[in-house]
Amino acid sequence: MKKADLVFNVLRLPLDFVMLVVAGITTYLFRTRILNTFRPVYFELNLPLVHYLLLVVVVATIFILAYAVSGLYSMKIRVSKTEELLRVFVASSAAIMFVIVYIFLRQELFNSRFLVLGAWLTGIVFVSIERLVLRYVQHVFVSRYDFGIQRVVLIGNDDFSRSMSENIIAKPSLGYRIVAQWEMPNIAELIALAEQGAVDEVLLASPFYAGNHITELVDTCHEHHIAFKFVPNLYQTLTKNVEVDTEHGVPLIELRRTRLEGWGRVFKRTLDATFSILGLIVLFPLFSLVALLIKLDSKGPVFVSLKRVSKNREFNLYKFRSMIDHAHDLNSQLRLVRNDRPDAGPLWKMKDDPRITKVGKIIRKYRIDELPQFWNVLKGDMSLVGPRPHQPDEISQYEKHHKKVLAIKAGATGLAQVSGSSDLPFDQEVAYDSFYIENWSLILDLKIIFKTVFKMLYDRSAA
Repeated sequence: MKKADLVFNVLRLPLDFVMLVVAGITTYLFRTRILNTFRPVYFELNLPLVHYLLLVVVVATIFILAYAVSGLYSMKIRVSKTEELLRVFVASSAAIMFVIVYIFLRQELFNSRFLVLGAWLTGIVFVSIERLVLRYVQHVFVSRYDFGIQRVVLIGNDDFSRSMSENIIAKPSLGYRIVAQWEMPNIAELIALAEQGAVDEVLLASPFYAGNHITELVDTCHEHHIAFKFVPNLYQTLTKNVEVDTEHGVPLIELRRTRLEGWGRVFKRTLDATFSILGLIVLFPLFSLVALLIKLDSKGPVFVSLKRVSKNREFNLYKFRSMIDHAHDLNSQLRLVRNDRPDAGPLWKMKDDPRITKVGKIIRKYRIDELPQFWNVLKGDMSLVGPRPHQPDEISQYEKHHKKVLAIKAGATGLAQVSGSSDLPFDQEVAYDSFYIENWSLILDLKIIFKTVFKMLYDRSAA
């Protein structure tokens, strides 16, 4: 999904709500301040503005739910202006009918039919204008300033491929920019573009290529976090459930490694920000106590900054220092001595590590050393839940199927961590993380978070 589509689709929801509230207030003021001079109104005393505003908020929420059901916040398909305005009208009408039925059954709210019908009409007008303006703003930002564009490698050199290329070039507001067009898949050049950060999507416009070439192309796209879409042939169109991309007028199938897209990303990031802020505030007294104990116990900083990788991007992961200062410099020497977990694959494990301090043993036992990762989550380096973040030198030893754990942001906790902690064999850890990536849901995240809290209180395998 293009960044521009994600941003503007997310903006539509709060803007719709604001427009509906403004429409309700406008209707009220028009009836009580303007029309009142021609036809006096008698319900002001039993329905003052404050009470009316509460009703407007409730009714606006009903409208938003109707819009959501009608697909006005869908991030999968972009609809035309006419269809979008038609959906606004139909959804608004359905919502106001629900309100009318409720008023009829309760017979307690108010007796002004003008407020009901006026709010319905002004709501449709205000939301329609807001959405048209937002479309124009998006058009300007994308076509003139390249905001949130998708840089595309187009593969194919037949008439259809050339027609698609011409359509993309002629319509910059679609948000696509062709960075290269090849007759055949070029894996080496694609990797070079990916390492430069110069490509976001591969579009296979012609379906007539050898299967082994396509498999290698898909694997390369997944490994480098590049979206892969292809135009299906007739048989694939008839045997698969596909969505028609109205931007190009042809069915396009996108192969995704995770369900974490669109609103899912928005909800997950909201959850991350909320929990990390609460965690930093609530745990501040504990942070202060641990910091004091670390300083009294041994020389060195309170926090350590460790290089880790999330979605092929390096970042500094923060922890309370649980080892002697500069302990990481001794890794290469200790690796030669022993590895207590030969089944850990490219990972290196050592129990009873001599570098761990007295306080370090305690905070590791209760996993307190990992709590500063709330700051990483708040910054967006990682998520609350996701695959375990690994060291760059470990990732260099991963096999191809291991690299699937890099498809999404790393997590402070994850399915693998709550399913076996440090005792889990590496291949099984990858299997758990792969399952999480393919079957992500907000409910699954919440379950993992609660299981993590339980393990912090009762499991001591990290000690």
